[in-house]
Amino acid sequence: MQWTDKLLDVPIIQVVGEVADRIGVEAYVVGGYVRDLCMGRESKDIDFVCVGNGIELAQHVARHLGSDVPVHVFKNFGTAMIKWEGEEIEFVGARKESYNFESRKPTVEEGTLMEDQLRRDFTINALAISINQVTWGKLIDSFDGIQDIQRKVIRTPLDPTLTFSDDPLRMMRAIRFATQLGFDIAPETFEAIQVNKDRISIVSMERVSQELNKIIASSKPSYGFKLLYVSGLLTIIFPEMVALQGVQTIDNKSHKDNFYHTLQVLDNVASVSDDLWLRWAAILHDIAKPVTKRYVEKIGWTFHGHEDKGARMVPGIFRKMKLPLNDKMEMVQKLVRLHLRPIALVKDTVTDSAVRRLMFESGPHFYELMVLCRADVTSKNNTKVKRYLENFDKVEQKVAEVEEKDTLRMFQPVISGEEIMATFHLKPSKIIGDIKNELREAILEGVIKNEYDEVYAHMIKIAATYGVTIPTNTSQS
Repeated sequence: MQWTDKLLDVPIIQVVGEVADRIGVEAYVVGGYVRDLCMGRESKDIDFVCVGNGIELAQHVARHLGSDVPVHVFKNFGTAMIKWEGEEIEFVGARKESYNFESRKPTVEEGTLMEDQLRRDFTINALAISINQVTWGKLIDSFDGIQDIQRKVIRTPLDPTLTFSDDPLRMMRAIRFATQLGFDIAPETFEAIQVNKDRISIVSMERVSQELNKIIASSKPSYGFKLLYVSGLLTIIFPEMVALQGVQTIDNKSHKDNFYHTLQVLDNVASVSDDLWLRWAAILHDIAKPVTKRYVEKIGWTFHGHEDKGARMVPGIFRKMKLPLNDKMEMVQKLVRLHLRPIALVKDTVTDSAVRRLMFESGPHFYELMVLCRADVTSKNNTKVKRYLENFDKVEQKVAEVEEKDTLRMFQPVISGEEIMATFHLKPSKIIGDIKNELREAILEGVIKNEYDEVYAHMIKIAATYGVTIPTNTSQS
């Protein structure tokens, strides 16, 4: 298999090869870049290994590129990085590693190329291509990585039990790569994950969540979650999701398996949106069903209030999993809380004010809410699916009609709390919030339009009910 032409298309590879020849070191392109090159996939970040000092090679390359090219050195890891034309280029000297059982941080020593390949996580990532002039383009595949790419298999170069015990994060990476690439995990490799699953506890939740997010961001994330579940890792890192699994039957009445329903919803969202946090909303939309599940005679299984309880659970889950506690979390929380609301707007008797309330509460996330609601339709009954999706079409039509009437989707009161205080010469107090809330309710109910003159006049009326009037020396501006 010839890689020469493809390598020549990347100028930085030629530069590093020329510099390596000039200073007399063996140099190779390694890892994910080579894997993706073999698979015909795009890959931006390039990793170089040299038999010698990788930091010195990086410094020589930087000087060759120009005096203004900085070298970022990570002495603790023996690596260096150069940013060049939008790409991150990493350099490391070939090394061998040994591990302490209590930590995933290895002791590192200089090593041969073979020893460096041995420390790689998977055979498909242990490929190297020589970039020295004499051996330009030669592929070094010591562990049949090309064959594993062709077979679509994730396998470790070393004994997988040792690989995962040394660095337990590699268990998450195995599942992540399998999900991203659509590969299987070799039986002995997967068995080693099951054996070593408890070792994941020595890995920081930040690193676990980084890998989990990459699984969620893949084209079919359900595959990764099934592997996490069967391996036992999901029970350790995300027990709230595992609690969704299973079906209970009483009096011949059963509920659906909410774990597999959630995975279908997640895949449905993934098929139409790359938004990571919308995908998290899909994962968490029914997260409170296990704690709200009740069996009621003559009715069957109920999950009353699971949307509100689920929304209250979101911050705790984000905090535990070290996900951002910011507007992304708030969006997920909002979508979980509102995911049942749109279907209630299908009835012909639904008022404009009910539509306005949903628009107001969903704010800038109405589109995401409707994507989630459509994804939540997972019945195998095609007629039922068609009816539900048509109902959501009706909801969106009603919303469009109300928007056309009063453009309220991004509702912001035309009179702020500061203006209320200035008008009545009041200091910050509860009454300011009360007046503002009553103005909002009047707009939502259609009593007044969200136009300045009408809102101002209504504000005067509301204030009077609280015994507040405009000081005699003040008038409307």
